[in-house]
Amino acid sequence: MTVSGPGTPEPRPATPGASSVEQLRKEGNELFKCGDYGGALAAYTQALGLDATPQDQAVLHRNRAACHLKLEDYDKAETEASKAIEKDGGDVKALYRRSQALEKLGRLDQAVLDLQRCVSLEPKNKVFQEALRNIGGQIQEKASQNLVVLAREDAGAEKIFRSNGVQLLQRLLDMGETDLMLAALRTLVGICSEHQSRTVATLSILGTRRVVSILGVESQAVSLAACHLLQVMFDALKEGVKKGFRGKEGAIIVDPARELKVLISNLLDLLTEVGVSGQGRDNALTLLIKAVPRKSLKDPNNSLTLWVIDQGLKKILEVGGSLQDPPGELAVTANSRMSASILLSKLFDDLKCDAERENFHRLCENYIKSWFEGQGLAGKLRAIQTVSCLLQGPCDAGNRALELSGVMESVIALCASEQEEEQLVAVEALIHAAGKAKRASFITANGVSLLKDLYKCSEKDSIRIRALVGLCKLGSAGGTDFSMKQFAEGSTLKLAKQCRKWLCNDQIDAGTRRWAVEGLAYLTFDADVKEEFVEDAAALKALFQLSRLEERSVLFAVASALVNCTNSYDYEEPDPKMVELAKYAKQHVPEQHPKDKPSFVRARVKKLLAAGVVSAMVCMVKTESPVLTSSCRELLSRVFLALVEEVEDRGTVVAQGGGRALIPLALEGTDVGQTKAAQALAKLTITSNPEMTFPGERIYEVVRPLVSLLHLNCSGLQNFEALMALTNLAGISERLRQKILKEKAVPMIEGYMFEEHEMIRRAATECMCNLAMSKEVQDLFEAQGNDRLKLLVLYSGEDDELLQRAAAGGLAMLTSMRPTLCSRIPQVTTHWLEILQALLLSSNQELQHRGAVVVLNMVEASREIASTLMESEMMEILSVLAKGDHSPVTRAAAACLDKAVEYGLIQPNQDGE
Repeated sequence: MTVSGPGTPEPRPATPGASSVEQLRKEGNELFKCGDYGGALAAYTQALGLDATPQDQAVLHRNRAACHLKLEDYDKAETEASKAIEKDGGDVKALYRRSQALEKLGRLDQAVLDLQRCVSLEPKNKVFQEALRNIGGQIQEKASQNLVVLAREDAGAEKIFRSNGVQLLQRLLDMGETDLMLAALRTLVGICSEHQSRTVATLSILGTRRVVSILGVESQAVSLAACHLLQVMFDALKEGVKKGFRGKEGAIIVDPARELKVLISNLLDLLTEVGVSGQGRDNALTLLIKAVPRKSLKDPNNSLTLWVIDQGLKKILEVGGSLQDPPGELAVTANSRMSASILLSKLFDDLKCDAERENFHRLCENYIKSWFEGQGLAGKLRAIQTVSCLLQGPCDAGNRALELSGVMESVIALCASEQEEEQLVAVEALIHAAGKAKRASFITANGVSLLKDLYKCSEKDSIRIRALVGLCKLGSAGGTDFSMKQFAEGSTLKLAKQCRKWLCNDQIDAGTRRWAVEGLAYLTFDADVKEEFVEDAAALKALFQLSRLEERSVLFAVASALVNCTNSYDYEEPDPKMVELAKYAKQHVPEQHPKDKPSFVRARVKKLLAAGVVSAMVCMVKTESPVLTSSCRELLSRVFLALVEEVEDRGTVVAQGGGRALIPLALEGTDVGQTKAAQALAKLTITSNPEMTFPGERIYEVVRPLVSLLHLNCSGLQNFEALMALTNLAGISERLRQKILKEKAVPMIEGYMFEEHEMIRRAATECMCNLAMSKEVQDLFEAQGNDRLKLLVLYSGEDDELLQRAAAGGLAMLTSMRPTLCSRIPQVTTHWLEILQALLLSSNQELQHRGAVVVLNMVEASREIASTLMESEMMEILSVLAKGDHSPVTRAAAACLDKAVEYGLIQPNQDGE
């Protein structure tokens, strides 16, 4: 007997001779047990056709419901179970089967009623109890997801808030189930987003401490969701009401600044709280990085930073000084110390005067002394680890800490320890100190031999690789200066080869392999190292894979190595006269390595592109980690600009998502980084179809970075490329033209129309020609008291043919759209007629056509102007052009003459003379 598949087969006839209801029911049961649900269904159906009692009918309908459940026909299963319940309201099996059918049909609210009835009839039945729990969870999950969707719209968020929704969400959070907590947190994001009063009320109901504590849970997804909620709360409290509520709840707002400090205070407490997950601690640091320092140094108020330094600097230093391995009191991740360093650096950079900086130094030094003095070896390790954290962040504070009595000596001494953990802490501190110019000379004199011994003699790769990085840093002290090499010939290549070997060894943990990248970031100042590195496909693949892992602290080192390989750092060719003068004065003259010449750089770029560098960088840009600092963004922008330098490489960059990745780099980061990214965007926009490079709404995000390149502090090349790119965008759609106008680009574009450099002047004129399709630009030309129209007329008579073409195109466009401008052309310059005649007599057909269109527009606009034109040599020129082939120029010339005939200015046969 075969088992019927899903779907409803034709019912099989029951065995002939079976006549009684009981016999047919038993036969159906046997068929059901054998998996022949279609046969069983036929037997039960046949039994119902006989003279069955109400009790038998209830059983048969119940059994038919079971068959339909197996055959996945849930509508019929629900119908049959309902018929059984009509016959016997206490039929617990029928109730259970109907609940199963209703659950499959998505009618959970009805299914739960049947299950509740089952449990009341058989309170000890564990199957019913478990089913009720499961369906209750499903109902909660569905309801919570509905809340998330509803809260995305402000009206829905307000409805939830007014219906005591925050209290309901609090209960979901208290259940501790991941899915329900995620739904609750996402709904709270909708409630608090851009709404100060609801944010303050939510914090009051849930409790600030409770909200912050969710960051510390073990679930990474829940911690990230809580981080997002807190970020939204910070934004709402700092920015105020944007879509503000104007009802009685407005009275809830007591003092947003106070609420902000309470929130930050709780985050600082979380940093040193035992039991908080490492991920949660990192998320707390990320929030502090985003929320505390001023967004702009133009804002004079840095009181929040000063308050955080006074209240929480020691807590931040405690995280920065914690060890990941072996685990200490505080759980930290591989990224925790770097996040603490970034926060410390941002706080230090936000200080305004020497007194504030001196207070920062004093607090750091007192904290380090408290561990270094009288706390034994463990205290010294903690103090040295904290110094490393400062050296990676505010290095001025780190350098001062190194100068504290006994610190540097302890670092040197612990490098020789037999305990791996002690060695690791000391060697890392030595490496970070070596990266600072102030200490490099001291370490070159005292630490090189020690690092060499560790590299050669240690049996532990974790120590050897760190010692190697220290040597790499010292070996690269000359930077790109070929004449200043710290080590013997070939030593740098050997160090780089060992770094690549460790980088490719996936048996080593990612945290240790990160140090190999650190080493390469320094060694790739050497052009020989660059050449070998880009030839090593396995090393490049390992580098890109490592940049995608959770070990995000490697991003800066990866970006630094790529900047070096592409030579995208700032370099100016020295003035030959100054070089001669320096040689005469016996001063050092930097020398460029022969393999750093443009041909070598281009070859390296192509190898990196073939290895997949763009995809790796796109992933780096997308990271949410605070490790993607403004400096790191700048490095990535530099690399992208180098990658798009050659026109033939731009298609590869676009295909791998480089265009999309450049937009955030151009909108956030250092001024230099934003400018470099904007220039890369301009290059892509010039040579590729912008609608394909930046699909959808992204194309509108490109406008602002391009307009930023028009500022006077940018180079002439950047101005030119921006104008070319904006010309392309302006020719696509009116919406893009409106975006360009909104960014106040027109006055700058007009300014460049007067530029001495002919290519910039031409590009600005072409851009204005495309923008002239917008009403607002036409209004500018039509306004009285300006020379815009005069400039276009004069440029139409210039010797530069490309400038002529752009200006004549603008004139043709404007005179078509605004006929009133036609009568003003004779007024702006006495040479107008000569200019138009020169256009019509040009050997360039495109110029001829544009000139003919302008003349036609003027003839059609006014009989008076037409009369002036026909009384000049223009009529003879038009007559000749009208006899040509059926080109656009011929048609325009003929139309001019026809209009003149219509005006009665010439006779119909005159055009034939």
